[in-house]
Amino acid sequence: MIQTRADTKPGEGTGLWFVKILLGLFIIVLLLVHLIVNHYVGEGALLTWQNVVDYFSNPWIVFMEITFLFVVVSHSLIGMRSIILDLNPARGTMKIIDWFLIILGTGSIIYGIWLALKIASFGG
Repeated sequence: MIQTRADTKPGEGTGLWFVKILLGLFIIVLLLVHLIVNHYVGEGALLTWQNVVDYFSNPWIVFMEITFLFVVVSHSLIGMRSIILDLNPARGTMKIIDWFLIILGTGSIIYGIWLALKIASFGG
């Protein structure tokens, strides 16, 4: 019998595994854009507070940074869940872990969005 990815890890279906892989690829693209924009475009890169505020004054940059945040947090927490599944926890324990990861991810994303918008609000 041929085992699929979903067969080898109960609790992680093919859909969630595929989302994790797509998010990983998206991270690579966003990381390259992030590095190029932060370190090679414009004068002085992002070395001072004022450079960061000026950078965040562009709404496309705020959108890109928030998207990057969402993708990285989602990918990392799905990956962490996958590692925990390797330990074969009980179903009830996994439900608690799932809720913890959802709350952690949601809180991290909300804080990151607030911070990005707060920095952008200092710009003129």
